[in-house]
Amino acid sequence: MQANSRILLPVDFSERSVGAAHYAGLLASHCGCELVLLHVLVPPQFEFGAVDIAGSMLAELCRDRVQQANIDMAEFLASELANVRVRRVVLEGDPSGSIVDFTRNEHCDLIVMPTHGYGPFRRFILGSNTAKVLHDADCPVWTGVHLEDAPPALSISIRHVLCAVDLGPQSCKALAWAASLAREFGARITLLHAMPCGPQSQMAAGEELRKLQGSAGIEADVRLETGEPAHVICAAAARLPAAVLVIGRGSAAGVYGRLRANAYAIIRQSPCPVVSV
Repeated sequence: MQANSRILLPVDFSERSVGAAHYAGLLASHCGCELVLLHVLVPPQFEFGAVDIAGSMLAELCRDRVQQANIDMAEFLASELANVRVRRVVLEGDPSGSIVDFTRNEHCDLIVMPTHGYGPFRRFILGSNTAKVLHDADCPVWTGVHLEDAPPALSISIRHVLCAVDLGPQSCKALAWAASLAREFGARITLLHAMPCGPQSQMAAGEELRKLQGSAGIEADVRLETGEPAHVICAAAARLPAAVLVIGRGSAAGVYGRLRANAYAIIRQSPCPVVSV
């Protein structure tokens, strides 16, 4: 992240948003980026369905909702983000579409947002808005299922970055992003490829990993492990332990290669935040 970068933080005023803000605030403060807080109001006629509301009542309801949203945005973590360059924006529309459009129009370099689920099946659920943003956004997306438990920004330590690659087209970009984050925070970096293959394929994959590391010009602990990718990667993140896990992702085309089938599982099961590049 560079000083002229822009980080977008979608806000719904939940504990998850507060936790995501801790990470976004840390990144913005450390790198000197602009942090944009975005709240998207769903139009009442969409939220309440085909309810018969008089035009004047609907207009008044919309004004009240926008006014309250602006008040809530102005107060959201005002003291915690006092030393960060912050812009606060309230829009009306479809949340995921508005987030993606805003990201493109404002040339944002990173989106930080939580996933969410409910009840005993929480770890198997990826919020629909997050899923849409992950699929459609052109820039990296920083997310995680445990963001509501994130400590305050001053207590967050990024000492180890894990970059999991599938050796597909996005691997170079994912490793470059991970290396940049590691350099920014003086962190160690581990490069990992998970594969359910035999010894001969492992040798070829190991050579590809070494080439990838060489082309990136970084010092990394290179690991090749066999097994189901999501399980192997998340277990490695817990074992290191990694502060952040970086994986490769396509833009509008979704996630490439093995990670195409496993990316959502990785995001849901990871013990640390995941950056999809």
